[in-house]
Amino acid sequence: MQPRLPALVLMLSVGACASGPPPAAVEQQDEAAGPSTAQYVTQASHSPPFARVPFEPFTRAEAVAIAGQEWRLFGQRVDDDPPRAGSDPDPGDNAGRLPGSWQRIGEYWWLGQNAGRRESGWTGMHDETGQEFDEGREDYYAWSAAFISYVMRTAGAGARFPYAPSHYVYINIAKQMRVGRTSGWALMAERVDQYAPTLGDLVCYSRERHPLKYDRLPIRRFAGHCDIVVARAPQQISVIGGNVDHAVTMKHVPVTQQGLLADPGGPVLDTRYPWFVVLRVLYDR
Repeated sequence: MQPRLPALVLMLSVGACASGPPPAAVEQQDEAAGPSTAQYVTQASHSPPFARVPFEPFTRAEAVAIAGQEWRLFGQRVDDDPPRAGSDPDPGDNAGRLPGSWQRIGEYWWLGQNAGRRESGWTGMHDETGQEFDEGREDYYAWSAAFISYVMRTAGAGARFPYAPSHYVYINIAKQMRVGRTSGWALMAERVDQYAPTLGDLVCYSRERHPLKYDRLPIRRFAGHCDIVVARAPQQISVIGGNVDHAVTMKHVPVTQQGLLADPGGPVLDTRYPWFVVLRVLYDR
């Protein structure tokens, strides 16, 4: 039996995403330039003042609490089964298209993406023109990166997070930060066998046919998925991600006694997902 996530930790502290929007919809961040506060004010013009200013410091507690709140809103789903490659989901179990849920996903897109991006007009079942897309095209409207962007913006990351519709954008920037090719971003890429993820960090896996390795980063475009760490227990972390089984879903990931996803020099302990990088988020506290 998996241990339940303590409510206090949440307060404080597959059908996963597909490859993301069509290439034309993805804009590459200017990684070398670093974040621009002046530009951010314009890009985030549709964000609420509490997140744009922000009213409070950017903290792990805020990010974890926001992710936990969204998880509860989607019914506290937990999926610890291996991903079912090639399986057809039950059409009646698409939570992202239920009344109330598709609008909430629309808020992830609206708040998580910068103003002016066409993705900011998407919902869980509509494109930016309001046209409903059929379920066979949902891979193009995968919203897992929009969810992470929503959590980070709402938690107060401001101009320090590279909000994007695809995970590879901020994974690459985190690696650029690690090797000193850019500065100012609130992310640092860490090796899975050297850094133990803590509350509020992001753990990411590759969805490419041939799983990526940390040393190959940065790489222009690739399919991936990231979850946010919301709890730690002996030899296990709890993570929450968006667009997992068409919902905000929790899973439990095995770790070593030291809290690492892999023993030094060894394979990741979790045989379900090819975790290959931890994004250490540089919170204010």
